[in-house]
Amino acid sequence: MTRPDRRRAVLTGLGAVSCLGAGVDAYGIGLLAGGAAPHDVDLPHMNMRAKRMYLTPPSAIPVEPVAHAGIPLGPAPRMAVAAAREALADAGIGDGEAARVPVVMGVEMGNASVQEEQRASGGGTPRWTPLAVTAAVVAEAVGSRAGASGIGNACAAGGYALGVALDMIRAGEADVVLVGGAEGVTRVGMAGFDRIRVTDPDRCRPFARDRAGTVFADGAAFAVLESADHAAARGAWPYAELGAAVWSCDSYHHPTAPEPDGVQLVRAMRDALADAGVRPDQVGCVLPHATGTLVNDAVESRALRRVFADVPDRPPVFALKALIGHGSGTAGMFACLAGALIASHGRIPANAPVDQDPECDVWLPQDGPLALTRPAVLVNSCATGGINASFVLSYAGGRA
Repeated sequence: MTRPDRRRAVLTGLGAVSCLGAGVDAYGIGLLAGGAAPHDVDLPHMNMRAKRMYLTPPSAIPVEPVAHAGIPLGPAPRMAVAAAREALADAGIGDGEAARVPVVMGVEMGNASVQEEQRASGGGTPRWTPLAVTAAVVAEAVGSRAGASGIGNACAAGGYALGVALDMIRAGEADVVLVGGAEGVTRVGMAGFDRIRVTDPDRCRPFARDRAGTVFADGAAFAVLESADHAAARGAWPYAELGAAVWSCDSYHHPTAPEPDGVQLVRAMRDALADAGVRPDQVGCVLPHATGTLVNDAVESRALRRVFADVPDRPPVFALKALIGHGSGTAGMFACLAGALIASHGRIPANAPVDQDPECDVWLPQDGPLALTRPAVLVNSCATGGINASFVLSYAGGRA
């Protein structure tokens, strides 16, 4: 159980713009319907083997804001603003109240698409063109005056953003934190992963026998994280409790491959469960990082077997990226939203059908949605360089 000297934190609002459409309702319905399919990126200079992404429909991408402090804005910051506003509205936090709400974001490539378009057109780039503007854009758009932070811990950035937000709530630095992530289409990001041969030219298929790498996605995902006492005092109904968010680092000698034994990932998961006061046999679902890459999926499978070795009925695994792709810096936040919906509605979407690799010995239900029979959801968010984040969501007795 949570220590009595530490404030509990709950998720009271969600917002999303994704390949499944605009809004968190479209996101939840789309997951239960089987997710989306990747499409070719229709941009010049796509001189690479894997050219597909799980793309947000153009109709779901807002046209504003167009600029911030004189900097043109691409789709990623605009999607972030829309998802952030939805999360605040969903939580019942008005414009005047948002002034006291800090913004914490996981962002990797940020506003890179604008620079790429400028270079592709032959116009070069303005003298001052920072990438890391998204958190500031969101703070301005929602009227926050409580600070804005962007965390760039590669594909684990969303998980780390949740950890920072949780620490702020527990320490009493804020009653409410707006936490999220946003990424757009970027040829540079795609090309970098394509060059090291960890992208799949077809689709993202975690734990599959024929998996060939990951497939990226654009979009934005936000949540309102709030102290449980503050939420109760204003009558807010939570989706789930965020019981823990724990980090670890492999310190492995390879620049991209994870530690083969997954020792530090196991540590992150075990420490997260312990910090949340949750036993392994109370976990009803796991959302793994599961990018579809050969080595990472196998290592994570071994790590999960170790964490749940003493549980007679191992929990089902929901490989989210097979349905929406890999959102890079916002992947952890999209997993957070999925975990919160699973915890609050008590239903786990079916996995995309795959021919499962025997080396990836996890329970991957594919025949239809399952009931969440235990209260907790364990989520992993990892990144190149051995960066690991694990967090725990639990039913909070709120929304149904």
